Amino acid sequence: MISLVHKPAWFREGQVFVSYATTVGINKDGEDLFVVDAETGMRTGVIDDQIAGDVAALVDEFDTTETSRWVELDGLTDQLTAVPNYFDERPVREFVALMKSPEMQGFTSASIGDLVEDESLISMNGHGSPSADFRTGHVPYIKVSDIRAGQVNINPTNRVPDVVAERFWKGSGSGLEAYDLITPIRTSKNIGEFAVIMPGQERVVLTKEVLVLRAAESAPFDNFYLLWAMTLKAVRRQWDRVVFMQTNREDVGRRYREILIPVPPNREVADRASKAFRDYYLGTQRLREDLLSYLANDDKHYIFMSSAAAVEEADDEPEGDIA
Repeated sequence: MISLVHKPAWFREGQVFVSYATTVGINKDGEDLFVVDAETGMRTGVIDDQIAGDVAALVDEFDTTETSRWVELDGLTDQLTAVPNYFDERPVREFVALMKSPEMQGFTSASIGDLVEDESLISMNGHGSPSADFRTGHVPYIKVSDIRAGQVNINPTNRVPDVVAERFWKGSGSGLEAYDLITPIRTSKNIGEFAVIMPGQERVVLTKEVLVLRAAESAPFDNFYLLWAMTLKAVRRQWDRVVFMQTNREDVGRRYREILIPVPPNREVADRASKAFRDYYLGTQRLREDLLSYLANDDKHYIFMSSAAAVEEADDEPEGDIA
């Protein structure tokens, strides 16, 4: 909060001016950062300092910009939040605009937290992070780097013994189900980008830095609709506001519960909206099963199919056989 004896015209009692501009005129090496001409792809002679522009607008014109706003001091204290990008309202405005569009007629909106509270959505954290010396066994261990492009890529060289897996699972099963959605929630640039647990991948140990979401049976949508909703640009953009840096690592904490998504009026509307996602993942699974059936009857190929079952089967086969 700014406290001045002679308060300027732009000063507001009980409020804090926040700029969430992304450039400050220097690059990561501490050297001048110049504006790049979009047409030529060349640097101009203009320093790229958006924060200076925000301050100039405040002092000279008594105004805010697209990358600045005033925040109530009491609200800032209550939230214990002092990260500028958290107060960027643009992602929420984009979501509101989406919900007002004709194609979203009949849909309502709710936060992930609201859906968890009313038991329409099930959320879980990853199991844990076994140290490197435990990673010898049958059960795949999934790190945040294994979650890419909507898929879980199982590394056959990164596994833990059954007894270690069960210790992290706190039981004989992982608690995962086919078509569950997972996303990194820490130490990754991919926070908020979801992948799908495919059939055969349920028996894995997920790093603790992962969030699992699943539509409940009582929800008016399934996991494919949930993926459709999470990949909407107006939803994906919201993660930029709630992902903070912890030292040099990204972290979203429980702020993921603030993400707003569209909620369909009924299951029929949900299935219609998410048909392309359902067709893709179910079709992909059918193709995987067809290929595995072929490979199971042919001993001339070595192909690792990305599934937990394939990892265990590979250990039981002589060297050179199909995984």
